[in-house]
Amino acid sequence: MKSDTSIPLLPCVELAPTLEFYALLGFEVTYQQRSPNPYAATQREGAQLHFFGLKGLDPLKAFSSCLIIVNEVEELHARFLAALKKAYGRAPVRGLPRMTRMRKGQTRFTLTDPSGNALMFIRRDEPSGYGDDENTPTSILGKALKTARRLRDFKGDDAAAAKVLDAALKKPDAGTEKEREQALADRAELAAALGEVPDPASP
Repeated sequence: MKSDTSIPLLPCVELAPTLEFYALLGFEVTYQQRSPNPYAATQREGAQLHFFGLKGLDPLKAFSSCLIIVNEVEELHARFLAALKKAYGRAPVRGLPRMTRMRKGQTRFTLTDPSGNALMFIRRDEPSGYGDDENTPTSILGKALKTARRLRDFKGDDAAAAKVLDAALKKPDAGTEKEREQALADRAELAAALGEVPDPASP
């Protein structure tokens, strides 16, 4: 007897470009209809995503999202990044589509498609609390680094992460010299992602 299955049903501005985008990532179309309503089903290994056309959808105001549990994330992120760079000529870290950056040891990343749907890919054996529950900093900078990490890497909110670090860096004696160096490095990376300075990693 088969177990229950749930499948995300995500809105899109147009079906054809949506399917082209997901084809870059290895999703195959298993069903498609153009009338009376645009609808398509896709699949990549065990993950299924269905899409429907939604008139008036504003991708910048979209909030649809889903979680996809995978066996590994670092290699998957690298494959997605290579495909997106080839298609768009750059690493898409802002605008639409976009994908959060990946750090060694990270257990999840978020991909936002051209219609504003956010897909969070999570490693199956991810520890509780994004893997940093045991990290309980006591300094202002230490706490800011942890908060900024969650905002940047898991929520995809670079602007909010930058504000957290900016506030902590302005305070005297906020943490150790090592924490300050890390905060400055993270802030520089966010500046590039936000377009405040040119991104040295971009071609």
